[in-house]
Amino acid sequence: MPNNFVTYLTSSFMLQGALLALEIAGLAMAAGLILGLGLALLRLSRSSVLSGIAWFYIWFMRGTPLLLQLVFIFDVLPAVGLTFGTFTTAVVGFSLNEAAFTAEIIRGGILSVNRSQSTAATALGMPPLLTLRRIILPQAMRAILPALANQTISLIKGTSIASVIFVNELTLRAEQIVAQNFRFFQVFTAAGLIYLTMTSAVAVAQLAAERRFDFMRDDRTGISGRLLSIFGRSKPAEPAAEPRPEPPRERLPTLIAGICRDLASTNAEPCVVCRNVQKSYGTREVLKSIDMTVHTGEVVVIMGPSGSGKSTLLRLINHLEPLGWGEITVHGIHVGYEKIPGGGLRPTRRLAQARAKARIGMVFQHFNLFEHLTTLENVIEAPVTVYHEPPDDARAIGLRLLAAVGLARHAEHFPHQLSGGQQQRVAIARALAVSPRVMLFDEPTSALDPELVGEVLAVIRGLAEAGMTMIIVTHEVRFARDVADRILFMDDGLIVEQGAAEQVLDRPVQERTRRFLRMVNKIEEEIV
Repeated sequence: MPNNFVTYLTSSFMLQGALLALEIAGLAMAAGLILGLGLALLRLSRSSVLSGIAWFYIWFMRGTPLLLQLVFIFDVLPAVGLTFGTFTTAVVGFSLNEAAFTAEIIRGGILSVNRSQSTAATALGMPPLLTLRRIILPQAMRAILPALANQTISLIKGTSIASVIFVNELTLRAEQIVAQNFRFFQVFTAAGLIYLTMTSAVAVAQLAAERRFDFMRDDRTGISGRLLSIFGRSKPAEPAAEPRPEPPRERLPTLIAGICRDLASTNAEPCVVCRNVQKSYGTREVLKSIDMTVHTGEVVVIMGPSGSGKSTLLRLINHLEPLGWGEITVHGIHVGYEKIPGGGLRPTRRLAQARAKARIGMVFQHFNLFEHLTTLENVIEAPVTVYHEPPDDARAIGLRLLAAVGLARHAEHFPHQLSGGQQQRVAIARALAVSPRVMLFDEPTSALDPELVGEVLAVIRGLAEAGMTMIIVTHEVRFARDVADRILFMDDGLIVEQGAAEQVLDRPVQERTRRFLRMVNKIEEEIV
């Protein structure tokens, strides 16, 4: 048996044990991740039964020693006819144990992603699993990776426990050598350095993976940048080049007329029809018997104080919220509902497909851009993944849309690199990329600084000029006067007053409308 330290470090007998430990850890972590993802999704399920089953499994596996779990699989299961070899027992035991820990790591990562991200994906017609894969998990990885790397390192070191079921891994082999030559320091130091080498490889992979998913980082150069390129996302910084000329900027109405093929020249056909729409959250009534018809090509502005139900009505139109009572149709179709005998409605099973088929574009108050995607990737995500358009065609249209809203030079920028007004224009371009039949705007300028409001309103004016059917929730009186064909004033879940923009804004009938407009006009005068 060799006596010097270096020989132990390079001993094939020791290295074979290290390889066996890596095989157990690698297979167990891979299986644990798959099982853990499933458990995490069950924990997040709306079904209390499924969530409870997952919680019990995690509670039990985390609360009992791994050593006992391995012994149970190795010694007890054969009594019921389930016999595994030592290696298989180790892999199965570690996998089942790791699943409990990785489930909570993944669940925590998913919960760290702002819910607005899934809401935006849902509005674009993305089904839940596609949203999870394309939107949620890539952003959750920033929170998942550090804990997952720690768990992997612990797993590699913890494979020494497998020696209790006679798996001849690194630690057991070191003990066998020491039992023959009693050179504790040399042998165990060599084993420790081998473990340190294996865990260091995990630490390096963690660094590269974290930078791969760190979309908030602007520094992409140096060694870390080269590590990042291994994962296929970014490349080391290149020498500065001449800025590319901005593509020709098309007039938005002309571009929209070419992209949105369903735009009609007449407003005789109803586009959105709401009949007796009601919605409650618990005992609080948010909408009370709303009746509204929006014709094709019409621009309807909804105004009213906060809490009057304006945003809820928009979310009901796109079925981001379930109806409490009544019905809503978009071009004669119930979005996500089907009629049942007796005249009632029930939700369809393919809700995401129904949203996609309805082609309703929605722009949110806080933009809700996908933070891990560039400006152009945000615009083409739904056309490619939901509507299965050829990527090259989608990219070409996306670039034209960005040019039309004045953002062609920002196509490769991430949302956090843009101003609020720029982000909202990207959100409008993203909604337009799916060729919408109707556009919903939920207070598109309320989150912007006053000097940025104009650039967003200019884009919306262009849509109105193109004949786009729009329902806009806003407090911008001047803008409403400029673009609205009709204004609805809502308060306490009811439509208090409606009519032509000039009539509602200049000669309101209801005292509640007059009081609201006086307050809004006063605020606008103070801002000016």
